[in-house]
Amino acid sequence: MLTKEQLKTIGSAEKAAQAILVQNSDGPYDHLPRTAGWGYPEPYTRDLLFSILGIAVTKNAQLYGSIKRVMKVLAANQTQHGHIPSIVDDPKNLGASDTTPLFLIAVGIYRKLTGDFGFLDEAITKALSWMAHQCPTDQVMVAQQPTTDWRDEQWVLGYGLYVNTLYHSGLQLLGQHTRAAWLAEAINGHFIVPDQPYYALWVYKLYHNYGFDLLGNSLAIITGIASPEKAKAMISWIEDSCEAMMVDGLLVVDLPPNFFPFIYPDDRDWHQRYAHHNLPGDYHNGGIWPFICGLYIAALVTVNEFDLAEKKLLSLTNMVKRAANANLEYGFNEWMKSQTGFPSGQDWQTWSAALYLYAAKCVTTRKAPLLVNPLIDLK
Repeated sequence: MLTKEQLKTIGSAEKAAQAILVQNSDGPYDHLPRTAGWGYPEPYTRDLLFSILGIAVTKNAQLYGSIKRVMKVLAANQTQHGHIPSIVDDPKNLGASDTTPLFLIAVGIYRKLTGDFGFLDEAITKALSWMAHQCPTDQVMVAQQPTTDWRDEQWVLGYGLYVNTLYHSGLQLLGQHTRAAWLAEAINGHFIVPDQPYYALWVYKLYHNYGFDLLGNSLAIITGIASPEKAKAMISWIEDSCEAMMVDGLLVVDLPPNFFPFIYPDDRDWHQRYAHHNLPGDYHNGGIWPFICGLYIAALVTVNEFDLAEKKLLSLTNMVKRAANANLEYGFNEWMKSQTGFPSGQDWQTWSAALYLYAAKCVTTRKAPLLVNPLIDLK
């Protein structure tokens, strides 16, 4: 159990995180929220839609209003076929594979929080149609082009785990339970990694990448795609792997990288551009992302690993203090380099602050609300 002093430390970080969300909620682009306090003034869709998880647990009316505005502007800028743009107020900025399923999730959560079950009904119908048409076999799993999900510097080709787990959650939240069950069955059948308990990064016909995607696998646990037995085995594997990386000097903090094993220049999956933007242990190739760590903590709570979840939350609390700007008490930085723990992205990142709040709520209530149906009480 967390001590009073530890709870006080977490409470201070929660207060700082909510203040950052409020600060970022009114940005320079059509008064839409900022993606980060300074470096990213633009309203990036995926970052802001993920933030609804943290906004929901604050019960802050200003933040509720800001995320409602995000969804309404997205609906107004939706393509005729139902695709959601990558920047909220730019209908020409298209091509992302995760913005539309994240829109389904965000609207589904908002409906359950407010009781407004008809909210953006036409836009949701179009978005569901768009997603159904992303399946090459006209069944249920959706496919994508490389660098079209949140990893714009990493290749995910064909059926990506992360995007399909998002789609599954969106279907659940919107009451599409039969299709969600089909998708869960397809994921469990296609994303198998031989002799390992986790799901593959991506698969397509004879091709695959068996690297470990922390975000996709955490979502698979939270949303119930992974069985309790598989989830427990996966968590043991993650913790053992991180301990080995620490022994080897590849990891210096008690939190898992977003992706591992890292991709090196002599690996099959290495691309020349990685030398400049995606070095081993950096960015999408093994950086530590606080927003993903928040979802990993939620996954731990989902399978009743409460002691481990508390331990990881304390590690995350220490990490969100790190800032590129030394004058900040809390950085809530975008990502950290695995080998050094040094903050390497933008400070006051909206989704870093939001998912910290979500993780803290999961730990203190011992519930992981919002991403499954029915909605778990947020009290």
